[in-house]
This record gives sequence, structure tokens and C-alpha cells, in this order.
Amino acid sequence: MNPVAQERLQLQTRRQFLKDSSQFSLGAMALGSLLPKASAATDVINPLAPKRPPSFGKAKNVIYLHMSGAPPHLDIFDYKPELVKRDGENCPDSYLAGRRFAFTSGVPKLMGSPREYKQHGKAGIWMSDACPHFHAIADDMTLIRSMNTDQFNHAPAELLLFTGSPRSGRPSMGSWVTYGLGSENENLPGFVVLISSGTQPSGGQSCWGSGFIPSVYQGVQCRSKGDPVLFVSDPSGMKRDMRRATLDALRDLNELQSKQFGHPETATRIAQYELAYRMQTAVPEVMDISRESKKTVETYGATPGAAGFANNCLLARRLVEQGVRFVHLFDWGWDFHGTNPTTGITDGLTNKMARTDKPVAALINDLKARGLLDETLVIWGGEFGRTPFREGRTAKGKILGRDHYPDCYCLFMAGGGVKGGFDYGKTDDLGFKVAENKVHVHDFQATVMHLLGFDHEKLTYRYQGRDFRLTDVHGHVVEPLLA
Repeated sequence: MNPVAQERLQLQTRRQFLKDSSQFSLGAMALGSLLPKASAATDVINPLAPKRPPSFGKAKNVIYLHMSGAPPHLDIFDYKPELVKRDGENCPDSYLAGRRFAFTSGVPKLMGSPREYKQHGKAGIWMSDACPHFHAIADDMTLIRSMNTDQFNHAPAELLLFTGSPRSGRPSMGSWVTYGLGSENENLPGFVVLISSGTQPSGGQSCWGSGFIPSVYQGVQCRSKGDPVLFVSDPSGMKRDMRRATLDALRDLNELQSKQFGHPETATRIAQYELAYRMQTAVPEVMDISRESKKTVETYGATPGAAGFANNCLLARRLVEQGVRFVHLFDWGWDFHGTNPTTGITDGLTNKMARTDKPVAALINDLKARGLLDETLVIWGGEFGRTPFREGRTAKGKILGRDHYPDCYCLFMAGGGVKGGFDYGKTDDLGFKVAENKVHVHDFQATVMHLLGFDHEKLTYRYQGRDFRLTDVHGHVVEPLLA
């Protein structure tokens, strides 16, 4: 049998088979009465065309600020005066029995936070002196103090948070959102990724990958310095009209292949080539923060032409303003073990927050001033928490650090349909367990999808005979967080 013809039959869907088997067959006539006249799937279909969610969602866009490495929540948001009183005591055996930690063994010493805590905003949300610019946005925050995850190492915890599974291969949250909603700007990607501090997250590109859904929905990594997207510019010696003629020829060949095999990735390839061509003009313009006023740039602490978290926060606002659906910022350097001065919870945390809390506060205030915060969900947090005791390797040193801890941590959201000035969940007096209103990672994912207008159980993609979703087979919407 002709191997090409055999491959085509293997790739055909039942609908394609019925349509092509005979123009006078009952299947063809039935489909003909229900469907528009068939042609190449790529003729008019734009996989990133904007779509309406099944139900009303207050959020239309998401800006996710991920602090890769897991911020020490006990030194930023979760005030534990009892832990301070018992600083230096042996950790109670009841908290250690049967437990495994990343870098700590034996009986560690409890460690109260050396940071000074005060209440802020109308709701009196407790925050430490490590994050002075967060104090001013307390009334915009929904602070979750009872986050919970299953993983205590960085890569699997990040994958669980962003894909619903601790193993690679599943679509990321941003991919699910663009798959469900498309994009409101045909000249820009629907899902953009920006990285600061020079290192990718431990979970790697799977944190913004599309897994088994079409690759047109994966995140496009952009840079705040140099060419915004690698290889988006015309090659040396190629003029724009020649680039257009080349893409037209590639489109024709891909459309022939689409008619022959009907593979969805062929449509993705055509859409991506065309998007890349349009991006050559649109991306450099939207990524140029020198177009912003001097006051705006200073408010963020940004530096035009440089690379950094502050620039990326300003770029995030510019991108959602232009209709990009999901903007994911990754900032490396939040693994506060205390193995060196930069990862200590005194000076190290002060310096790290000084580079980040100002642009985050500026972003939220800027979105609010432009009338965008109500429809933009802003999320800040890490992949898990830190221990209420000293990290084992640094227990006898002068630099204070904490080990990985999955049982409880903090995360905050703002805008996009969540309550402002709201404090949710509670941990026990020593910060070891969730005492009230546990929010598992899957519950958080379900809530984000709800805010965008989706039932997380129904936004699915069929793969290998099963309907997959972001929340796997878990998750419940946390109703009290909703405005």
C-alpha cells in the first residue's frame, strides 16, 4: 500500500473519512447539510482568534508574577509571634515524625522571623518591613495565607502549579487560557513570557509549554533587552517583500499538506509563520518602554534599554493593554536557604524585595489608573513555602535561611474579580499546618479559570482517549475570594 496514503488514513478523523469516502454517500450528504463547504482548515481559521468564555468572567487577561525559588512567606506575610517567642527551641517531634525535607535532617531549631510586622490597609493585613511598597496596595490584595502543594522540590512544584502535574508533558496555565480565549491582538502572541535575573525557572520551558495541545498556544519568550524575540527580524540580505513571497510559498505548500493529511499542527505552522511576519512590526513597538513618560518609567524603577524585573512589569502592562491574553513573568533568586548573603532572610531578602516590590506596586496602581485592573488578574507568589525552622546546612552559621516547605505558604492576587483588602486562610501558631481554609494548588487553578469565565472541569482537550484539563481530576473554586 502507498505509505503516504496509509499515513493519511491513519491521521483522518471519522468526520474526514465520511466526507471524503464518496461525494454521494449518506455521510457526506448529512455533513454537507450541517457544515460549510469544506476546504483547507487553514483558509479562514485563526487559532488565536478571540473567543467568548462560556460564562461571564470579570478577568480578560492575566499577569502572573512568579517568584521562582519560593519566597520566605513567614518573613513577608505570615506573622507568627508565637514562633518568635520560641525562637531557638528544638522543633517539636510531632511536626517532624514521618516527614522528609530537602536539606534538613535531625531535629532543627525553630526560627521566628527577624522582620518587623505591622498591619496595613483598611483590613489591617499583616505584612513585614521586607516589602514596604506592598503596604500601599494592601487594599487591592486578596492575600491567601493557606496555600498548599504536594511537592517540596522546585521543578515538580512549579510544574504542578502551572500544568496541574508534577511531570513534564501537560499544557501550561497560560496555554489553557489562550486555548480557551484566544487573543485580542492578531499581531502579537496570545501568551508572552518574560524572564529576569538571568535564569529560567527550575521547571524549564514546560512552565509555559503547550504540552499535547497545538503548539500555537505555547508561551512566546520575549526579551526586554536587544531583539524582543530571537530570529523575528528578517535575515541579513532579505527584504520584506522577499520575506512575504517566501512565506506565501510556504503557506501554499502547508495548505497542500493540510488537505492531504489534515494534521492540526500544519494549521499551527501556517498561523505561526503569519504571526511571526506581523510581529516584526508590532513587537518592537510594544516592547519599547522608552515610549512611556519619564514619570511612569521612574515609578516602576525601570531603565529603558536594560533587562530586569522592573522593565518586565512595565512591559506586562503594555502587553495586556494591547490585548495579549496571558503574560507570565519569572524572576529567579527566591530560594532563601541562607547559604550565602543573597539568600539570607535579613539583608538578602531586603535587597531582593527592593528590586521587586516597587515595580509590582507600580504595576497594580498603573493598571488601576488606566481602568485595566478590573479586567486584569494579577498574581504574585512562588511554588511552595519555607520552613518555620532553620535550614539544616546553615543551622550553625550567621546567615539565617529556611528550607523548602509544601504544607503552607502565601500568595496574593489583585484585580480581575477578586476581593480587595481581603485576608483568607490561616496557619497554626508555629506556621507548620493550615489551620483554616486550605487552598490546594488545584483549587487555586480552578479559581483562576472561574475568574476568566470557565468551568475548570469543562475546559478540556482530548488526548490519547482521555479528556484532560488543567486541574487534572481535582480542584474546587474558592468562592470566598470572589468579589
